[in-house]
Amino acid sequence: MNNPPNRNCNIGKPDPRLTRREFLGGALAFAALGACRTERELPGELLGPNQALGHKLRAGGFAAPSGAERVPVVIVGGGVAGLSAGWKLLRSGEGGFVVLDLESSAGGNAAWGENEVSRYPWGAHYLPVPGPHARAVRELLRELKVINGEKDGRPVYDEDVLCHAPEERLYIHGRWQDGLYPRLGASAADLAERDRFHAEIAALRRRVGRDGRPAFAIPMENSSRDHELLALDRVSMAAWLDQNGYRSPGLRWYVEYACRDDFGGTLAEVSAWAGLHYYAARGEGADDEFLVWPEGNGFLVRKLAEALGPRVRTGALAFDVAEDEDGVRVDYYDAATGAVRRILAKHAIVCAPRFVARRIVKPLREDTSPSAFDYAPWFVANLTVDDPPPGTGAAPAWDNVLYSGEGLGYVDATPQSFSLNRRRAVWTYYRPLTGNPGAQRAAAFKRSLAEWREMCLSDLERALPGLRSRVTRLDAWVWGHAMVLPKPGFIWGPERLAAAKPLGAIHFAHSDLSGFSIFEEANDRGVRAAEAVLAALGKSFRSSL
Repeated sequence: MNNPPNRNCNIGKPDPRLTRREFLGGALAFAALGACRTERELPGELLGPNQALGHKLRAGGFAAPSGAERVPVVIVGGGVAGLSAGWKLLRSGEGGFVVLDLESSAGGNAAWGENEVSRYPWGAHYLPVPGPHARAVRELLRELKVINGEKDGRPVYDEDVLCHAPEERLYIHGRWQDGLYPRLGASAADLAERDRFHAEIAALRRRVGRDGRPAFAIPMENSSRDHELLALDRVSMAAWLDQNGYRSPGLRWYVEYACRDDFGGTLAEVSAWAGLHYYAARGEGADDEFLVWPEGNGFLVRKLAEALGPRVRTGALAFDVAEDEDGVRVDYYDAATGAVRRILAKHAIVCAPRFVARRIVKPLREDTSPSAFDYAPWFVANLTVDDPPPGTGAAPAWDNVLYSGEGLGYVDATPQSFSLNRRRAVWTYYRPLTGNPGAQRAAAFKRSLAEWREMCLSDLERALPGLRSRVTRLDAWVWGHAMVLPKPGFIWGPERLAAAKPLGAIHFAHSDLSGFSIFEEANDRGVRAAEAVLAALGKSFRSSL
């Protein structure tokens, strides 16, 4: 989930060819896997968002609140957007707010865990070095001392969090290769298509629309509204590749990997605007570097939550948000006590995903029309591995990808300490559940831990013979609604555009409102909403946008 974009590190490098001996060697190793497999019961847990508490929204029947407290601002949802909204309010001198989150800890899909070996992510696991448009993210990173100066007009990042391990490798044809594009076995025609694609992406990076904005930018609100560019949203990425003569299976896999990785969808399910944005919205050179922590973006949400302190209330299920004569009232269920409480505020910022907002915000609850917002389900596992196997071919990397695998592969949770001599590691395995989201979600919630464990290990074992016997623990997490799916026509369609607008004193902020789920978008949405609230309250502030 959220793996690196712009992986063009293979351009201009030698193209090693797969020999018949190498191919047969990999095939024999895979065939022998079944014979050496050690079957045993692994310890672990099947985890996920708090469904029991969340499903209380469906059941309803909440008691009337007893009493009410007053605060200037209430934030509903403690993911990246909600925490970013609180951060902006606090650093602008407005400390009169509370953040309500139904989980036991804030963070949304940047949730994380920890064991005796390492911290590890349950969702978003890295942050690309943010570009110049992501000013609020850069402000946050300066505050956290991740940025500690400037050189030649560019931020200088803490060397301890820049990814220094080899960034990625790919398992294909029975061995690992450096880099992500499938070079092993690629023909001259395949490589020519790859080069043409990257040249087209480079041109899109430089392109400026008729309105003077960059064709693609992060945050996406800074992108051009040129009608020729917005038209890309009305066709799928598959159709765009077809229309532009991209037929190479390797290139199409490479692009589909990006769609599965950042959006949880296939080439046919993702709009061409979204697919091209993945590659073209970030710069080249230093901007292709990645900020990584063992717990992934859990580091960022942990620091944000710590800064907000007791203003963050967990186990708090907001179930009714409505305007009243003095502003907004928010009723919520306190899971710790079973009590129903009410907050009266001047403004509310609803930082919940849209499918939740439609259940809890009164005007949206009254709208029974079908929604264009759809969500990709995901499966994530964290494996504790003794004596991690390196595999055949290229050395282990931070991101280890499987060509044509059911899953995307695995990320090493501790890349900065990576060493072939390390005796224990935690690997995070990612698997988007593509296809019909509703059917995939229903099937996912029926699977047992044993079934998920087998799906994960079987996928990884073909690239890492003997892995099963080295895994000492496997914990699994199912995200039913991991991220919004940018289907053709959605990002620049009327429903998403309307959803970002406030309803009186009720403001909205979530990465859903950008059409795709990355840290910079959630942060931007939270900061935008906070600045709108500060302006309405008559507070002075320095804009981060």
